[in-house]
Amino acid sequence: MKFTKTLAVVAMTAAMAVGSALAAGAAEPVDTADLKVGFIFVGDEQEGYTYAHMLGRDGMIEALGLSEDQVISKYNIPEDESCYDAAVDLAEQGCQIIFANSFGHEDYMIQAASEYPEVQFCHATGYQAASSELENMHNYFTSVYESRYVSGVVAGLKLAELYGEDTDAKIGYVGAYSYAEVKSGFTAFYLGVRSVCPNVTMEVKYTGSWADQALEKETAEALIADGCVLISQHADTTGAASACEANEVYDVGYNVSMLDAAPNYALTSASIKWAPYYTYAVESIINGEAIDTDWCQGYADGAVWITDLGSAVAEGTEEAVEAAWASILDGSLHVFDTSTWTVDGETITTTATDELADTYYGVEYINEDGYFMESELASAPAFAFVIDGITELNQVY
Repeated sequence: MKFTKTLAVVAMTAAMAVGSALAAGAAEPVDTADLKVGFIFVGDEQEGYTYAHMLGRDGMIEALGLSEDQVISKYNIPEDESCYDAAVDLAEQGCQIIFANSFGHEDYMIQAASEYPEVQFCHATGYQAASSELENMHNYFTSVYESRYVSGVVAGLKLAELYGEDTDAKIGYVGAYSYAEVKSGFTAFYLGVRSVCPNVTMEVKYTGSWADQALEKETAEALIADGCVLISQHADTTGAASACEANEVYDVGYNVSMLDAAPNYALTSASIKWAPYYTYAVESIINGEAIDTDWCQGYADGAVWITDLGSAVAEGTEEAVEAAWASILDGSLHVFDTSTWTVDGETITTTATDELADTYYGVEYINEDGYFMESELASAPAFAFVIDGITELNQVY
């Protein structure tokens, strides 16, 4: 299959056309003492993705000197009308800015934003803020593909230690859905692994859920049974890590450290620090300044990182991680450099012909310097190629 045209990727073109640099018009400054901030979370502290957002919220509160009663948080809000109801309730309670953190929340946030134009609505992982043409609707994400890549370097070094750099070992990946966000992440991870062990292959199996402990564990077990010698994930619980610990297979997690779940086999986790965005957006409200319609920052701005290295990492890992970060910072490393991956044996390097664009959707994101401009044209991930060396065992949208 030459391309996968996900909902997120299709919308990226529209967002790019409208212009990701758009920002909503500035409003009057708000006295800090009068400020109210609302959060709509798809999970709670038991689910790694939401827990990372909660840490970001707490960092914002500390940075801006807010009191806890100025922040209203709603937990375990599903991706349905419950999100709209939660947003309306927060607006009616006087929140000047409201955040939601899950992909399926977006339509409901847009609905609420259209009804409460005086309130700013900010949505993580979405893509419709620019095309909605609502000045009070915003999308935000981070360049998490950077930390995915670096966590892949950690995994690659462990594989090289175990089997040698020329190994053709197979690794596995527990994904949530077949969205560009997930594909971008697992591709970045895989490219990091291959920067050390170029002959490694990877199988991806989707759960159809962002957070399902039992199903993530079961999926990891299936990948291990299929011969995968290392597991990573874009799923929000410790299910995969616990399966790895039980089966003595090394693990690279997501969002939070997996060392509690896999003390002997967790290597690290790719993670996001949400405090920079929450602080920026709320401070913009305080100062009466415009909020970017699309916001995305990475390691250089303190928005992504990898968690502490486990005791099982290979010798030299800390130095290799520092070198990878340095290369990302100085621009000598582009994670999606087209010289490092192919699709059906073909290097995708140009936007010169309509035929190529029709065959490989997403070509317009590849620039003349030869890399896919992830998170440069809009905040949500757009990379959705399934590159050679990766096999999707199922697809779930």
